[in-house]
Amino acid sequence: MKTFRQLFGSPGAAVGLLVLVIVIGGAIIAPFVAPYDWNGTGVCRRLAAPSAAHWFGCDLFGRDVFSRVLYGGRYSLAMGLSTVAISTSFGGLFGVIIAYTKGWTDRLGSRGIDIMLGFPPILLAILLIAIFGVGLLNAALAVGLASIPRFARVIRGATLSLTTLDYVEAAQAMGARHLRVVWRHLLPNLAPTIIVLATLDLGNAVLFTATLSFLGLGAQPPTPEWGTMLNAGRDYIRYAPWTMIFPGLALFLTVMAVNLVGDRLSRILDPRRRAR
Repeated sequence: MKTFRQLFGSPGAAVGLLVLVIVIGGAIIAPFVAPYDWNGTGVCRRLAAPSAAHWFGCDLFGRDVFSRVLYGGRYSLAMGLSTVAISTSFGGLFGVIIAYTKGWTDRLGSRGIDIMLGFPPILLAILLIAIFGVGLLNAALAVGLASIPRFARVIRGATLSLTTLDYVEAAQAMGARHLRVVWRHLLPNLAPTIIVLATLDLGNAVLFTATLSFLGLGAQPPTPEWGTMLNAGRDYIRYAPWTMIFPGLALFLTVMAVNLVGDRLSRILDPRRRAR
């Protein structure tokens, strides 16, 4: 509760949290509030402008853009959360293991992380898609795997600083098993770092997956994913700009809201930033 009060103490974070609640709530209740079927063609005139009946206008196939944007939140947020779950789980586990075991394992693992960080994440994701194939799930998997080195590096550094503390050394001296030390002493103290890192990365994950869909490597038509909608509307931006404006606005507001909340969380949970 204290964290939530501190979160609302920042106007930017409060606005960001409100936007996130609206986007997530809209995605959850989309089947009940969407005025039309997200893939229903011919519900209005092709490329019709926004009106009282169709708030966000219509696309090339006469589909209601507002309904598609609502449903698009389901796909974009699900892909973003999936990629963060993959990168947090595997990257965090890898970072903790190499930092705790130290020695040649840490040296070898660190060099591997440095090599992987030499590749831009978006290029690495495209390379992985070339291996896995085009598709919604493959795009989420590719972005998640491409983000593992960044998570592993941060978690490794945080774990190294924890392993030198007295309570960890005391647990080891008392004969505690390695798994117990990691589970009972390291992970609870790493939780704030993991939460902040995952929150800050969620915006990038949503943006990366939308980028892949825009390039035709992620979600495929007629899936109402925001990146796919941007790709479908780019040929008509001069005649029907609303086909790109509203999906792009939804993507922008979501990423901005996540970044505002993540930045505030980092100030609350990170004592070094809180002291500044």
